[in-house]
Amino acid sequence: MSKILVIDDERSIRNTLKDILEYEKYEVDLAEDGNKGLEMIRAAEYDIVLCDIKMPGLDGIEVLERMVVLAPDTPVVMISGHGNIDTAVDSIKKGAYDYIEKPLDLNRLLITIRNAMDKSTLVTETKILKKKVSKKYEIVGESKAIADILDMADRVAPTDARVLITGANGSGKELVARRIHEQSNRASGPFVEVNCAAIPSELIESELFGHEKGAFTSAVKQRKGKFEQAHGGTLFLDEIGDMSLSAQAKVLRALQENEISRVGGDKAIKVDVRVVAATNKNLSAEIDNNHFREDLYHRLSVILIKVPTLNERLEDIPLLANHFIQQICSEYGMPEKLISENAIAELQRINWTGNIREFRNVIERLIILCNNEITEADVLKFAAPLK
Repeated sequence: MSKILVIDDERSIRNTLKDILEYEKYEVDLAEDGNKGLEMIRAAEYDIVLCDIKMPGLDGIEVLERMVVLAPDTPVVMISGHGNIDTAVDSIKKGAYDYIEKPLDLNRLLITIRNAMDKSTLVTETKILKKKVSKKYEIVGESKAIADILDMADRVAPTDARVLITGANGSGKELVARRIHEQSNRASGPFVEVNCAAIPSELIESELFGHEKGAFTSAVKQRKGKFEQAHGGTLFLDEIGDMSLSAQAKVLRALQENEISRVGGDKAIKVDVRVVAATNKNLSAEIDNNHFREDLYHRLSVILIKVPTLNERLEDIPLLANHFIQQICSEYGMPEKLISENAIAELQRINWTGNIREFRNVIERLIILCNNEITEADVLKFAAPLK
């Protein structure tokens, strides 16, 4: 049952609202002044607060200002019999969900409460989803190699320094990039990923910088590129070693001048983007072979982070196995499976050429094909082809 707090110095208003809202199946608490209301907010969680503006002592606007700190996700509906447009605007600016004048219109009040409840539900669901996404991209491990990576990422994150992440395929370069973004001052902004290896060279410039209508045959409308989409956030250029030289030149210009031009356009568009790049290639060799621009390399590699292979951190396999078992079983809606110590030891003897990506696939296969406990025999049977 949804819980509502009514803060109003008029007993008749409080009691009337309580009767109406309880009839609508809400649980209702009452407070006769602002201080009592804040005390109750500190002691319990409410789905919505109805607060009078004109009250002796602490008035409604002061209560609202303190609520924004105490319970930022709880919608507050301000109520007043002495209101005007300025008061309403001031309330909304300071974080109120809505403003209703006395005498109260019952239908409007109930609709406002339902809408506020919907908003509160969406905020809660969004937080849950963000936690799930964050868990999905969690970096798991306690080895020195991983501890060093996390320390470096957390040191770099609060700055706007560009980062170049190197490492083999499947080693977790994207996870490091996301860690840097989530710990940065841009965490509330977008994280936009571009897989440079997956986009044909003739389309990479349009993907990164966007295009104007009619710029080429299939450009039937204007389109924003990834640089614009990442404005205020982080742009992750994955497998940047596969980017064409012409696109590299444009990326270099964007990094130097903090502006881009869409394909087919001549207007300069300012962008505020932090670039994190990653590659599985040896860029020094690519530079020697004239496949990668040296000046772009120096622009991107203010900070260099090398992600270790799974074979270089085998001591993390027990943690990784349990992490993926929990994650995958949850996704499949099945009880968590156990894994024996001998099975873990056998997993540590495998040569993981595909790194974390391969390891997760093997754990998923074992979960699907094995009984309640994953044994050494199961690993030998179902993971052996990957040795």
